[in-house]
Amino acid sequence: MRNFLKIFVLLLSPIIALAYSDANVFQKIEKDLDSIIVKDLNKKQLIFQKDANQLIRPASLTKIMTSIIAIESGKMDSVVTITAEMKKVEPTIMNFKVGEKFYLRDLVNAAMIKSANDAANAIAIYLGNGSKQKFVTMMNTKAKKLGMKNTNFENPCGFDAPNHKSTASDLLKLTEYSIKNSTFNNIVKKESYSFKAINTKRSYFAHTSNKLLPKEKYMIGVKTGYTSKAGPCLIARAKDGKKDILLVMLNSQNRWANTKLALDTVLDKR
Repeated sequence: MRNFLKIFVLLLSPIIALAYSDANVFQKIEKDLDSIIVKDLNKKQLIFQKDANQLIRPASLTKIMTSIIAIESGKMDSVVTITAEMKKVEPTIMNFKVGEKFYLRDLVNAAMIKSANDAANAIAIYLGNGSKQKFVTMMNTKAKKLGMKNTNFENPCGFDAPNHKSTASDLLKLTEYSIKNSTFNNIVKKESYSFKAINTKRSYFAHTSNKLLPKEKYMIGVKTGYTSKAGPCLIARAKDGKKDILLVMLNSQNRWANTKLALDTVLDKR
């Protein structure tokens, strides 16, 4: 009955084309977060949104922009030498050693899978020809090209900063663009990644920060985020049958439970 009883519910936080029982689920979820947007990519249809244009700190969801710029640079096989400046970040890091050399692709994997800040910082300084600020300018230029009208980046990692802001709607645009890239998709669906410094042969291991990725077969990425001011954030993509769902959730204290509930509901897994 649920598949036939579709309704349009008009609310301040609109639920779009959901069955009545599904609408109740999303009404419960929205109470526990600042902003959310859910889209069926195959149908090109919004399923649900709440305050999708509210300016919010994006935390490490920022690294999607950092990584897609690196992937598109054509320099993924280039060698990056770690400097002291690249290491001046915390708390989530790979703990590279000054002077170690890595392929840019290894740094992108570490930044996206583990959310390593030293990897993201190294990407920015390398591609900015020694200037992190130059890379940040590249990030903001790219954001404008993608139509991310309410986004401003101040750093490549997602650290809290006065004007480092985005919206769920803008982050959806960024992710929709990024997942068109096969290299990006191959990275974000990985549960782990191992690599070595080219010159020292020291081994590094990155394990996903996405707790749902190893547990839910339908999960195929994309990125986690957290800072004390941004709260827990998540961009998740799920595919099952003909459904391809993209979800952006910002400042959700129960992001894992809420994301699973939302995706299970949309994918008829409950």
